[in-house]
Amino acid sequence: MSRDKKKAKKTKKKSSNSEQSIADLLRVGADFSLASFDPDRVIAGPADSSSAREAALALEPEVSNLHERLWAQAKGGGKKSVLIIVQGMDTSGKGGVGKAIDRLLDPLGFGVVGFGPPTDEEKAHHFLWRHIKALPESGRIRMFDRSHYEAVLVERVRGYAPKKVWSKRYDEINAWEATLAERETTVIKLMLHISLDEQKRRLTDRINTPDKHWKYNPGDLDERAFWDDYMAAYQEALTRCSTEVAPWYVIPANHKWHRDWLISQILVETLRKINPQYPPASFDVEAERKRVEAL
Repeated sequence: MSRDKKKAKKTKKKSSNSEQSIADLLRVGADFSLASFDPDRVIAGPADSSSAREAALALEPEVSNLHERLWAQAKGGGKKSVLIIVQGMDTSGKGGVGKAIDRLLDPLGFGVVGFGPPTDEEKAHHFLWRHIKALPESGRIRMFDRSHYEAVLVERVRGYAPKKVWSKRYDEINAWEATLAERETTVIKLMLHISLDEQKRRLTDRINTPDKHWKYNPGDLDERAFWDDYMAAYQEALTRCSTEVAPWYVIPANHKWHRDWLISQILVETLRKINPQYPPASFDVEAERKRVEAL
């Protein structure tokens, strides 16, 4: 039995209702405690990697259709778009999540923007400036690999910004995300939560596998030394910035296959709620049908 299957067997806890919303199960509320959230737990759904991957891929026809409708609606003047924000400690799987989402969507309407340390030009502007420039256009779905939340995570933990600066940013973030909702951009915020032991296992795998050396970053060990500080920063960011219009979802991410299944469920649930529609024809359908038949 594989490592993933053994661990899943130990941690599996079935949902009492197979139709229960996965988004509701993972949504951060005011009383949420990151310290009490088990990143090894299998929340619901398939209990092994092969079944989970099959189930996620089985959503592709529906998700693809919803994505096409979102794009078509924009062609007809609709303004709706989707922004997926992915945060997590190093090795938590942000790149893997991008691949998992891409499998379900039309690549022409989906893109990923990664945010590293701000450049000198970006530092000269408000911390939201570079993120505003990268927002999805109408009809499109875009993922931020790291995001504006770095301004209350790494900048807080590493002291790149003083408390009097970063402490004001929670309200600024909430206000900005509210304006995104007003412009009909649906925001999905995903925090990929892994354990300290799981991060060590993944770092060990990277350093021991030559084909993965390109993924290894010595700086990840420096950040790992601040683990407890990062957990405290995430706790505050999650609870203070999980709002009605832009809630946070915490994803138990020790099992990559379960992580991807959960995210596929949140994506399809979100698109179903948006319920984009094909626009009406902008031409006389019967007249055009006659022209086509006459060819």
